[in-house]
Amino acid sequence: MAEHTVKSKKQFDVEQEKKEILKRYRKLLSVCRPTIASEDRKRIRHAFNFAVQAHENHRRKTGEPYIYHPIAVAQSVVEEIGLGATSVICALLHDVAEDTDYTLADIEDYFGSEIARIIDGLTKISDIFDQTDSIQAENFRKMLLTISDDVRVILIKIADRLHNMRTLDALPPKKQLKVANETLYLFAPLAHRLGFHAIKNELEDLALRYTDPEIYFTISQKLKETAEERKKFIQKFTQPLKRELKKHGFDFEIVGRTKSISSIWYKMQKKEVPFEEVYDIFAIRIILNSPEDREKADCWRAYSIITDIYRPNPDRLRDWISTPKANGYESLHTTVMSNEGKWVEVQIRTKRMDEIAEKGYAAHWKYKESKTSESGIDKWLKRIREILKTSERDALDFMDDFKLNLFSDEIFVFTPKGELRTLPLGSTALDFAYSIHTQIGNNCLGAKVNHKLVPLNHQLKSGDQVEIITSEKQKPKADWLNYATTARAKGKIKSALKEQRKELSEEGKEILARKLKQLKIDNTQENVNQLVKYFRLKSHLDLYYEIAKGTIGTKELRNFVSDSDKTGGFISYLKKPFSKTKEPGKVKIDNTSDIIREKLKTHPDTLLIGDGLENLNYKLAPCCNPIPGDDVFGFITINEGIKIHRNNCPNAVQMLSKYAYRVVKAKWINKKAIAFLSGIKIKGIDEVGMVNKLTNTISKEHSLNIRSINIESSAGTFEGTVMLYVNDTQHLKSLIRKLKKIKGVRSVTRISKD
Repeated sequence: MAEHTVKSKKQFDVEQEKKEILKRYRKLLSVCRPTIASEDRKRIRHAFNFAVQAHENHRRKTGEPYIYHPIAVAQSVVEEIGLGATSVICALLHDVAEDTDYTLADIEDYFGSEIARIIDGLTKISDIFDQTDSIQAENFRKMLLTISDDVRVILIKIADRLHNMRTLDALPPKKQLKVANETLYLFAPLAHRLGFHAIKNELEDLALRYTDPEIYFTISQKLKETAEERKKFIQKFTQPLKRELKKHGFDFEIVGRTKSISSIWYKMQKKEVPFEEVYDIFAIRIILNSPEDREKADCWRAYSIITDIYRPNPDRLRDWISTPKANGYESLHTTVMSNEGKWVEVQIRTKRMDEIAEKGYAAHWKYKESKTSESGIDKWLKRIREILKTSERDALDFMDDFKLNLFSDEIFVFTPKGELRTLPLGSTALDFAYSIHTQIGNNCLGAKVNHKLVPLNHQLKSGDQVEIITSEKQKPKADWLNYATTARAKGKIKSALKEQRKELSEEGKEILARKLKQLKIDNTQENVNQLVKYFRLKSHLDLYYEIAKGTIGTKELRNFVSDSDKTGGFISYLKKPFSKTKEPGKVKIDNTSDIIREKLKTHPDTLLIGDGLENLNYKLAPCCNPIPGDDVFGFITINEGIKIHRNNCPNAVQMLSKYAYRVVKAKWINKKAIAFLSGIKIKGIDEVGMVNKLTNTISKEHSLNIRSINIESSAGTFEGTVMLYVNDTQHLKSLIRKLKKIKGVRSVTRISKD
């Protein structure tokens, strides 16, 4: 009887799941209906049936049927990104080739070559990489390689990551931290660059939820508590705006938008203010329904009306209508003073601009045909292709190039004839030369910026007018790699240096032949191979190059002959190498965790580290100064054992996304009476006896030792830092709460560095 009951329950669960799958699929179809033709919906149905069958026995970490995930990704692809039927089909099938018995060839047979090509770009790489390579970086590069054919690969990948972040709760904490940091490192900047503002904000918010949950939930709660107050303020603020805009015949919509949690946290850190003092927690958006030929004029007219009602801050005007951002974003931003004495950001844009801001690349594509000039996003995609062509094979170098050049802010500079050119922030005169033409870069002697002579490494600023001075005799030099910052410039310099090296190697080959003849050694392939091994070089070209440079001369060749005689013609592989270079970022780590466990085991300490949570020696990272109670992880360094970092360490994003294989679990096991150095920053109104009040609270009431105190006052206010020894985070938080209660103290924040 019990068996029958269990069986019935299982049957009931299966039936319920089938109903839920069908319900989610119907929701997907309803989202598709306004934009996708009925013929395409049949193709989607075919893909859905195929995916359901392929994933029939698969489940997600949440325990749910796996098919929930592809359906959710497909829905995001339509609803949040704005793509069509082909992308929906690819989203439904995106994990089939990777996780089931079906191959890409099967998908091509069923759905055609276009679908198969996109899914190939979405499929993770299954090859085995060196321990020092980042598989994620390789996956990312593979995905980007398809961009020259089809940008939809990246857009579907963003939707895939968005759903994975929304369901991250099901993963273990270490995995959550890795995925969250990977998202901050790659996917949020990519979504921003492609113009998906809402998705970028959600990805950053979800990442913050796992990298710094306390901050996330505190700000989230404060936003809920102040929601009603904000609503009333927005209604009162917008009433006169609506009245005047209607009077002038505008067709418009006004909405209030609250900043994302991560944006608020960023602002709090940057300005060093508490939540209550972030004045632009929300913005007012005015969306005009204007024809494209009148957009710019209407936005400025609306700006004039708004600033007649509320006084603007002249330093806070941002004109992205005349010069759109590289991701296609167009809008006019101003900050005005409300009648209540609060600054309010007002964004003015048209419906077309708003759709591009919300739907990014897909909306840009929709409006592209109406534009004759090349847009910022097309230039950006061209730059991606350039990086893919010129980047080195190493995946991590590639990622650094990619982030440096494509996720950075931009500057606008002019040629001598007044042509506007866009470059990444931090670009030099040499980068500018290569942005014009490779030959101009290769022959660059120097530059004039605003008619003044400057060196090649001179950093450019927006508005600079740049003239490049060239000479046919000039050739790229190795130290130019230190002057260039853009991937294009670095790639062209490396290519030129490689060509020069090749030419020099030809000379070296002839010199070697002459020297071997003098030493009465046969110029055979076998002897040249022995020379390469003896001098520990990588190839014959390297040998010829060193000889042409004069680094390997007759004396070194005689040593080779002498050592060969001693060993009977066999050159010892253990001989100290003549030339050995270490590639940055390519240090091999063999069983480092095991070595550290063997060599650094000591008496029980305050941290447990590693998968087995053994007690090991460690160092606290100076970049974030973790103390007991902080959420932490261990990072295996090359020479200094394990270093402990806070989860929200400024360097955590890079470490966890690029070197996840070197991260080990870490947690505090007990709170011994050990004092850890930490610091706090205090700001407030300067009153008599303030320093005495602060030191009394720290030393007497909390019995803490102060290492240093530095307080400066100016014009009635004070600001200072106090470095002190605490036992754990609770101890520090308790002190901060107490200090905030002192009359005149405006803010108290923890600082990371000494």
